Amino acid sequence: MKFTKMQGCGNDYIYINGLKEKIGSEEKPELVRRISDRHFGIGGDGAIFINPSDEADFEMEMYNADGSRSEMCGNGIRCVAKYVYDKGLTDKTDISIISCGQIKYLQLFLKEGKVDTVRVNMGAPELRPELIPVTMEGAGSVSGDTSVSGKNDVGVDGKESVIDEPITVQGKEYRMTCVSMGNPHAVIFMDDVLGLKIEQIGPAFERHERFPKRINTEFVKVLNRNTVQMRVWERGTGETLACGTGCCATVVACILNGLTDNKVTVKLLGGEIEIEWDREANLVYMTGPAVSVFEGEI
Repeated sequence: MKFTKMQGCGNDYIYINGLKEKIGSEEKPELVRRISDRHFGIGGDGAIFINPSDEADFEMEMYNADGSRSEMCGNGIRCVAKYVYDKGLTDKTDISIISCGQIKYLQLFLKEGKVDTVRVNMGAPELRPELIPVTMEGAGSVSGDTSVSGKNDVGVDGKESVIDEPITVQGKEYRMTCVSMGNPHAVIFMDDVLGLKIEQIGPAFERHERFPKRINTEFVKVLNRNTVQMRVWERGTGETLACGTGCCATVVACILNGLTDNKVTVKLLGGEIEIEWDREANLVYMTGPAVSVFEGEI
């Protein structure tokens, strides 16, 4: 099987051309676990199969390192765009990619004939608890109109949401804001993210009883109105150097809590990603790098 190793801000995956490599769906979870292993395999945060699609230009079939399927990956989808353009599978610089029924639209920016950065229309953030999913608790969960002039814990378009709501993990209370960008996120604001013992607290958040499908958790420090610092614990993988959907969820959470403006640079362990929430259109845009690392055969 031929593969390409790619990364976006250090969030690395193994990319497989599903148009050529025919692997049964029942074989993929175990294959992904084996090749994602950084000691005995290729090494990566998971694997992504690039498949044909009748609904979009291409399909992204994404798996976490533990072999579990994931709905969306922001860094991964940028790398898929680079893969299909650089390898001549398309000559378009505006393409569509579908993942788990969600179609995203991407704009490719070239440097010396290759894709350098990609801007992705990530769609509207989902705040309804049952669609994230996260179970509700009474405190901090009310409905009403959202104005983003200051901190609030009301829903969008009159829908209930989980904004600045308490959650107790390992005996300590945190405040969380929950957002889905096609996959579930809980954003936790704190003063020190670099010193956080994320390997201890991350798994406890991931499998907390309030998250029926587990959760990706972003630990965030706001640096100013246009810059935040973030670390992420991804379900099924652990800490990664970056998470594109997590950056989107983080900025949405920042804005809903009145902490930043609508356009924010997210500083990650692996680099920086630019996020903008167009409130009028209710669309989140993500811009970041896509890098090919090496190719091989296993």
